[in-house]
Amino acid sequence: MSKTTENPFASFDLSKMFADMKLPGLDPAALAAAQQKNFEALAAANKRAYEGYQALAKRQGEIFKENMEELASMLKGATPGAAADLNPTKQAEVVRQAAEKALANLRELSEMLAKTNTEAFDLVNKRLHENMEEMRKHLPTAK
Repeated sequence: MSKTTENPFASFDLSKMFADMKLPGLDPAALAAAQQKNFEALAAANKRAYEGYQALAKRQGEIFKENMEELASMLKGATPGAAADLNPTKQAEVVRQAAEKALANLRELSEMLAKTNTEAFDLVNKRLHENMEEMRKHLPTAK
């Protein structure tokens, strides 16, 4: 992992920070460990989101390049007034195909974005549920 994607919280020693707290029933080591897991979950979620957004930007660039290449090849053989020579049915077909391709590209990018957001959220949500279970274990139960 490069320096820019490393866990920024790795240098914190939470056990030292919580060691001075003297609260009854509070285990500073357990609290520090839980917080460390929280930081790690957030770092993992951010890393996943970053990677997903990078992939999304790359795909957007690929789509743009494909569209420009397609446009260049269409314009290569075109002569002034060539569009006027096409019959309305052919013009409508060209517009329909372009619209369908644009919608397909938009759908693909939307699905990539939704997948990235879901995966990042799932990492945080999993840690939240783990946190709740840890808290249940440490809270006194009514008898």
